[in-house]
Amino acid sequence: MTSSQETLIGWGFVEINDKELLNFLVGRKGGKTSILILDLILQKPYNKNQLARQLELDYNTINYHIKIMCNHDYIKGEKFEKSVFYYPTEKFNKVHDEYKLLKEYVLNK
Repeated sequence: MTSSQETLIGWGFVEINDKELLNFLVGRKGGKTSILILDLILQKPYNKNQLARQLELDYNTINYHIKIMCNHDYIKGEKFEKSVFYYPTEKFNKVHDEYKLLKEYVLNK
């Protein structure tokens, strides 16, 4: 058992089934930033410029996190006119409950 899993169990969580999501959010320094981006995308589709403005983050930071989230198939982009808007995938929707638990942990640690 990894120290992240032990910490989560000690924090009162049942064991997280989706290890990929656990490592993505808890096992990376950028987990908190990814959560901020995901939370906005869960509300409605955004493009990278809108995310950067909304979160007051550098465009390159947003681009980096979007690329990782797309590679993990948690979000995907769809071109609309001249912009690509991002929204959650079916894979992410299936682990949304675990996401909420991990989000609470990451934002409060």
